[in-house]
Amino acid sequence: MFLIAILTDIAFILEHNNELRFFSKPLVILSLGIYFFQISRTVFSTLLTRTILSALLFSWIGDILLLWEEFFLFGLGAFLIAQVCYIIGFKVAQKAPESLFNHNFVKTFFINLPIYLVAAYLYYLIHPNLGGYKMPVIVYTIAIVSMVTTARERFGKSNPASFWQVFIGASLFFISDGLIALNRFYISFPEADVLVMGTYAIAQLLIVMGIRAHLIQPQ
Repeated sequence: MFLIAILTDIAFILEHNNELRFFSKPLVILSLGIYFFQISRTVFSTLLTRTILSALLFSWIGDILLLWEEFFLFGLGAFLIAQVCYIIGFKVAQKAPESLFNHNFVKTFFINLPIYLVAAYLYYLIHPNLGGYKMPVIVYTIAIVSMVTTARERFGKSNPASFWQVFIGASLFFISDGLIALNRFYISFPEADVLVMGTYAIAQLLIVMGIRAHLIQPQ
């Protein structure tokens, strides 16, 4: 169902049929959420399952809200909550985190530096055109960068299949949001909607499959 939903939505994008996207776009994450619920019903009461389902729920709400231009900020808020849920989920889906006293913050900073630099450069490009969106965009940028770095920090703390799927998925999520920002606040380009939806759908699918891999083999 997920594959049919995303292919249908992309077809409507290519046909510039925005009216029918009101039906196709919400089905993408809805179908993925139903799939994740089905595979995690036996551990539904765990914090991990609930945070991932919550992330998918708020992503679904965000997708619907972003169908209306005037609800952009509300959509951004829904995705902000989704990012926070993913951060919690990624923290849970790993071995016990290091003590703050043993954590090498300098090493972590330099490992994550490429992510910070990409986010900073993206903000540099779009900030002249943000207007009243400046603070919400800053807050959201911090959230999604934190989501990506949290996914990256699972390296060696989860099985490889789970790590790579979640990390690549989180990175694609960041790319998708970056494309939205560039198209909206820097320079619009005709391929934006297809690229945004394509990277976003693959991102969500990989995150779900990565968490599934963790549920099957926690370590």
